[in-house]
Amino acid sequence: NRGSAMSGEHVRIGRLFTCVPSAHSAVESLAPNEMYFAVMPLAHPRSRREFNGVTNRDEPFTRSDLTLPSNVWSSNVIGALSPWINLDSTSHRVRMNSEKAIKQELMWAQHISCPSVIAPTPSRHGCRNYSRAIYGQFAGHSNTTIHVHMPMVWPDVPDGEDKDDPADKSVDPWETWNEIRMNAEHHSSLCCALEVTSDLPSEESIEQWLAEPVKLLILPTSIFLTNSTGFPVLSKRHQTLLNGFFSRSVDLIVSGRPRHEGDMLRYSQYLQHLYATRPELSESERFEQPYWDYLQIPLQPLADNLESQTYEVFEKDPVKYVNYEQAVFLALQDLKKNHPSLPDPLVVMVVGAGRGPLVRSSLRASERCGIPIFVYALDKNPNAVVTLRNMRITENWVGKVEVVHSDMRDFNPDCKADILVSELLGSFGDNELSPECLDGAQRFLKPDTGLSIPMSYTSWIAPISSTKLHQEVKAYNDVKHFETTYVVKMHAHRVLSEAQECWTFTHPNTDTPIDNTRQATHRFKVTRSSCLHGFAGYFDSHLYGGVHISIFPKTFSTGMFSWFPLFFPIRQPMYLPEGSDVVLHLSRCVADKKVWYEWSVSEPSAGPINNTNGRSFSIGL
Repeated sequence: NRGSAMSGEHVRIGRLFTCVPSAHSAVESLAPNEMYFAVMPLAHPRSRREFNGVTNRDEPFTRSDLTLPSNVWSSNVIGALSPWINLDSTSHRVRMNSEKAIKQELMWAQHISCPSVIAPTPSRHGCRNYSRAIYGQFAGHSNTTIHVHMPMVWPDVPDGEDKDDPADKSVDPWETWNEIRMNAEHHSSLCCALEVTSDLPSEESIEQWLAEPVKLLILPTSIFLTNSTGFPVLSKRHQTLLNGFFSRSVDLIVSGRPRHEGDMLRYSQYLQHLYATRPELSESERFEQPYWDYLQIPLQPLADNLESQTYEVFEKDPVKYVNYEQAVFLALQDLKKNHPSLPDPLVVMVVGAGRGPLVRSSLRASERCGIPIFVYALDKNPNAVVTLRNMRITENWVGKVEVVHSDMRDFNPDCKADILVSELLGSFGDNELSPECLDGAQRFLKPDTGLSIPMSYTSWIAPISSTKLHQEVKAYNDVKHFETTYVVKMHAHRVLSEAQECWTFTHPNTDTPIDNTRQATHRFKVTRSSCLHGFAGYFDSHLYGGVHISIFPKTFSTGMFSWFPLFFPIRQPMYLPEGSDVVLHLSRCVADKKVWYEWSVSEPSAGPINNTNGRSFSIGL
């Protein structure tokens, strides 16, 4: 399921009608053209009303709601507001008539149960009143989604307008869209109907639009080419654009007169063909797809016991345990090479053994290098211990593995370990208490020769734009959720500047005293005008030797899906002009009973300190 716009192997396609003599005929024409919905004017195109309090004629401004059944209005029709509406006209009368027309047409849309409308393209010269009028309508029409019609590239300046006006050349359509949604406080019912132009903007601009709430993609027939058999086709660059939006669950709208034989059927067939032949998702992408832009609260590792299903998902990771096996393999070889007097078998302690994948990896590494080991499999989860004790019998681990049911903070083994193996990392490296847990467990290690896998992990952070994630947090309607970090597979988002290193934790930790608090200040340069919604956190972990596992994009372990990035939201989105700096202040704070993060932005404008004293979210010790 690819979202509401996608149904199995089909994408929803509609047709934009500029003039509809018969609504019934327009809807009837959809099925023969393999289309699903019609975009039609809510008012008669020639019904340009004067709201002066004087009624000069009795003719209705639009067709009767009885023209179509209510289920058709609600499922197969998107309303189009009158194109003559000009909310930022220099004429006061035109502005007032436009505001009243919008109100009248939205009331009508709500009356006929039409859930979505397309608003006309705003002025490129300024859209303050457009924003005000649109935002003002949400109070009375909260169930109606308003799609602002935006072109990817502004059309040529019409004759009669000032061709030397710098606004016509320099204002990016995204800037106009961003002003509207910022003025409307990122309202969840405000979306974009993006018109694909024959001349496409830069790849950076396309990437920016992919992070926006584009629910409708308008494809004029004029952008289609004709292939050797006379069928409509799109250029390779246009095809790539559509493939990007296919994964964003958009509906497609074909506009304009048919320029090829067969009415609109050939256009819809071609677009369905493009959708059916879009690039296949990889195995890891298929796993991640249900989690795209889905907020998850990080684990409370010392309080939560994972369920069997969760263990099963993590154990399917095709990369993580292969890398752990290689790290243990190298560590065993180095221990024997550098300390030949160490007695056999070498002792490996797996802390947080779960259902045994790290035990298996360690035993496989031992077999590969021919160095015998004895494994202590330690876990606090009584249910996982049941599985481990069964595996000890069924997988012939007797004499090789001892299963220990204990919190690592309370365990007192009879002997010291040569290698301490753990997978306590969180999405940000340290956000699931790996430093505190391993600092407590390092007493298990032989003091001079003992090794920890992982040896270290580094946290990274980058500013991002994602209307989707901001709206997901905003839906909770409280400060607490804006002061919470989330594990999320970011999909409809854009990284605004290269990630920077925050801090590193190393194990065993030889600091005296041990201090796991951290503070970092980051200055990010933004090269393109953007909207800041928060920050993405990653980690890169050095297991041993040259073996790493990483979700940091530059060193990402391809195919690994056990971790998604950590999202640090900000309460109020910030507009970032091109060339501006974003300054982030991030702290990892530690108290007797909890660990938490605090973060704030000081440039380009000062924002509040989030989660002060861990008031909204912390990880319990």
